[in-house]
Amino acid sequence: MRVMPDEISYNGAISACEKGGQWQTALGLLSSMPDMRVMPDEISYNAAISACEKGGQWQTALGLLSSMPDIRVMPDEISYNAAISACEKGGQWQPALGLLCSMPDMRVMPKQISYSASISACEKGGQWQMALGLLCSMSDMRVIPNEISYSAAISACEKGGQWQLALGLLSSMPIMGVMPDEITYNGAISACEKGGRWQLALSLLSSMPDMSVMPAEISFNAAISACQKGGQWQMALGLLSSMSTTRVVPNEISLNAAISAFEMGGQPSALVRKQGSGS
Repeated sequence: MRVMPDEISYNGAISACEKGGQWQTALGLLSSMPDMRVMPDEISYNAAISACEKGGQWQTALGLLSSMPDIRVMPDEISYNAAISACEKGGQWQPALGLLCSMPDMRVMPKQISYSASISACEKGGQWQMALGLLCSMSDMRVIPNEISYSAAISACEKGGQWQLALGLLSSMPIMGVMPDEITYNGAISACEKGGRWQLALSLLSSMPDMSVMPAEISFNAAISACQKGGQWQMALGLLSSMSTTRVVPNEISLNAAISAFEMGGQPSALVRKQGSGS
């Protein structure tokens, strides 16, 4: 058509590949730009890094980020956030923290997304102490934690068996002007379940509507599992029954946890199946 692609054309195509999960094609387009006498900019690189992040290619994402200054393209907040998120999805908490710490040296200040992705990386890496440290350090950098930051930290405590810390974080959220959501409650209930605190799990579940948060399948499943571990088959049956009143349909996990609670209590599991079927 005798129309040569320009910077905007390439950026649009790379972004389309990123949204379509085609990270190899995105990299191919990025590398071909100089051959067409079109120099990539931060938008080109950001889209390519994000494509690698979605494709689980954290090493390639880091390589792209580090190569940007070589062609006089300076990484911005979006570049770092995409690379940190790539490390988070790849379970690479150390590179994620390295990127977060290096941002000020590049005159890029971390914000909520940067910290939340780094905390989530620590959570996936089983580093609950690091996750809490990052959450506490946000205020020092004048960054206000949001519900995503708290959810990742609570989940880190849950995986680390720190149910007390998880509850402490949940209770501190309103003080910080952050309202708990379904994810934060689910993480706290699951922490109580793993810690063998079925009473606290039930208390959290019952308090959710007061905070304008409706329990979902995951919420009930964690609470039922907590009752199962505590040998509270009556409580497990009550939760299974109450799911229908909140328009939450029991699934296989709900039923299996309740059945296990019944069997531990010496009760016939057929009662659970009958309750779960709504008959």
